[in-house]
Amino acid sequence: MSDQPQTDLQQALSGVRADIDRIDGELLRLLNERARCAQKVGEIKAEFGDAGFIYRPEREAQVLRRLQDANPGPLPGDNITFFFREVMSACLSLEQPLGVAFLGPLGTFSESAATKHFGHAARLLPQASIDDVFREVEAGHAHYAVVPVENSTEGAVGRTMDLLLGSSLKICGEVVLRIHQNLLSREADFNAITKVYSHAQSLAQCHEWLNRVLPNAQRISVGSNAQAAQKAAEEAGAAAIAGEAAAARYELPKLAENIEDEPNNTTRFLVMGRHDAGISGRDKTSLIMSAPNRTGSLHDLLLPFSHAGVSLSRLESRPARHALWEYVFYVDIEGHRDDPAAKSALDELAGRAAYLKILGSYPVAVY
Repeated sequence: MSDQPQTDLQQALSGVRADIDRIDGELLRLLNERARCAQKVGEIKAEFGDAGFIYRPEREAQVLRRLQDANPGPLPGDNITFFFREVMSACLSLEQPLGVAFLGPLGTFSESAATKHFGHAARLLPQASIDDVFREVEAGHAHYAVVPVENSTEGAVGRTMDLLLGSSLKICGEVVLRIHQNLLSREADFNAITKVYSHAQSLAQCHEWLNRVLPNAQRISVGSNAQAAQKAAEEAGAAAIAGEAAAARYELPKLAENIEDEPNNTTRFLVMGRHDAGISGRDKTSLIMSAPNRTGSLHDLLLPFSHAGVSLSRLESRPARHALWEYVFYVDIEGHRDDPAAKSALDELAGRAAYLKILGSYPVAVY
């Protein structure tokens, strides 16, 4: 039997592999050239006395959108976004690694969101509660916070919304994360599971699946899915509902995958800092407002947006907490607060609202 086909194969592969090696070398040169340019930006800022924030959310969003628009394939857009986020993260860390607080411990969806937005070069700072996440940035121990604000299945994250009302921090970005829930356990089959740990939102997201598969198992709410995984790793008969990161970190087998009731289960996270963002070209503005206690007052608060032609993407009420049966309204509008239309609407709103707080303007999430 002739060895010629194998020889031809190796010759054909060797040519392609030589091209890959050449391209890898060029990528390495260009990546370091880009890193030197990033360092030069820092030097120029220092030379001109610019002591502002080194992370510019609007600039990052513009770069990622431009690259996605220019991408000819075959790599999909989300791969391009992931790669260049990591490049920007590494370059930024040459000047100063960003400290990012999030709801811990390690292995939570909040960690996944923080890494997705800031890359692996960021210094991740897990916290015991959402309150602690806010405090870490307010006290200057972290540069930014990543906090969950709403889930497509279960709605708003109440604690985050309550803290937005009193915090001095600004929203400077958002992260949208597809949520896949898994049942993690050291037990070999469902019959051995007597209790299921998870965050209350995750338990709710898997309510129908649990009713069908584990109807008799006790459901125990804990502070985070990673904490649930820790408990499941230590206790006989226990399982946790958590994501891929928790499964890997706590070395827990996945007894069942993708058990969320809704196939498009998604959580939106806010990036909080001591500044918001400049205009990126595709932005949101978030605010809190309250209406005077009279008939038709909410209608009056919505009129400025109609007059200016500004679209609302979210309107949600919450108890005001300082007075019984009074409410504040959380609103997301399309556009940056410095855009002419948005500015006109907000100026008019300021004269109508009993209370108005601009939480920040920031780029729409880049997937």
